[in-house]
Amino acid sequence: MRSEVVVVGAGVVGSSIALDLARGGYGVLVVDKAGGVGHGSTSASSAVVRFNFSTWAGVAGAWESRAAWERWDEHLGGADPAGTARYVRTGLAALDVDAAPRSTYLPFFDDAGIPYEEWDADTLARRVPGIDNGRYWPPRRIDDERFWADARSRLGAVFTPDAGYVSDPQLAAQNLATAARRHGAEFLLRRAVTGIGCRHGRTSEVRLDDGTRVSCSIVVNAAGPWSATVNALAGVGSDFTVRTRPLRQEVAHVAAPRGYNASGTAGTSLADLDLGIYVRGEVGDGMLVGGTEPECDPFDRVDSPDDVDPAPTAAVFQAQVTRAARRLPDLGVPNRARGVVGVYDVADDWTPIYDRTGLPGFYVAIGTSGNQFKNAPVVGRFMRTIIECVENGVDHDTTPARFTAPLTGATIDLGAFSRRRPVGPGGPGTVMG
Repeated sequence: MRSEVVVVGAGVVGSSIALDLARGGYGVLVVDKAGGVGHGSTSASSAVVRFNFSTWAGVAGAWESRAAWERWDEHLGGADPAGTARYVRTGLAALDVDAAPRSTYLPFFDDAGIPYEEWDADTLARRVPGIDNGRYWPPRRIDDERFWADARSRLGAVFTPDAGYVSDPQLAAQNLATAARRHGAEFLLRRAVTGIGCRHGRTSEVRLDDGTRVSCSIVVNAAGPWSATVNALAGVGSDFTVRTRPLRQEVAHVAAPRGYNASGTAGTSLADLDLGIYVRGEVGDGMLVGGTEPECDPFDRVDSPDDVDPAPTAAVFQAQVTRAARRLPDLGVPNRARGVVGVYDVADDWTPIYDRTGLPGFYVAIGTSGNQFKNAPVVGRFMRTIIECVENGVDHDTTPARFTAPLTGATIDLGAFSRRRPVGPGGPGTVMG
């Protein structure tokens, strides 16, 4: 069996890469051990689209992706007969917190042309009815008596009206796969990668668990929480300064407080690092509550993503929803845990690695850290840009490829996602990036 490019992973990132490479004339085969496209980490995503990142690359990439989500059929090159995911515009209020002050991202908003409003405490209270905008920093465990201490002051927020969420993350991945197939890409499911072969110093084949050998000249590792295993099969990683590791995560599903999702529309999303949560509404009466990895909560790192318990736990559910109820006092805290469990492929600095590796022909789109679903439309274009530059003789390590966003005009230095970037104090400390 032969394909010019093998993409390992059929999540939203792998499917986006497949689409852009197929559009570029490459012969593409996508391999995934799951039984369907988007059945891994993608299916557990909250699919929030926001622009609050601490780097220009993060902000500009998210803003370009938002434009693609809003024109999804156009991005795909046509409607999917099976239905297409929708972009739901809710706006997002990022509550003030000293750990991520406005000054870290508003200059990027200005440069990118992202509309925003700066809210003081009174405006936040008026615009998000029922909110308790007290300052409780730092986040604490709910069994810590200090969690219940009175607020020391009140918070304002930065509001971005164009933020929102994608209605069905798994369907979005399937839309990308359908579009990729229209350009000749093939998807091989229920097949695990067991080996990466090399010849003359570069990738030459991918071996599968049924004995199939796929001859190829390029491999792209987009295997999510299984990415470290695939890297090990290729013998790459010794020159990485950034490491990745699987992290189990839970997102709670609850009934939204009365009036939050008003008039049939989803309420304003909240990024609340002050309490260590984020929330977003859903059309109807639903609400999703996730964590932002505050220091008081232990990380649930796992050795094998295949062994992760898919059932939400009472302890995490109670902690997340109780924090949300502190911010939105009319929110009920059910006794029974309900939600989804996923596994993030988390990088040391919560920033993805989109790069070449020390093995010619072997590329990585890994460490997506639970915050890159929103950027899926541009990740395919990032990787195609990097691959074309490197395959044409450019040393991406010393002269990083640059990407010009077609919808917003932003220029992004793709060296920001290098496997060899410095990692140290002062960088992103949570999924918020």
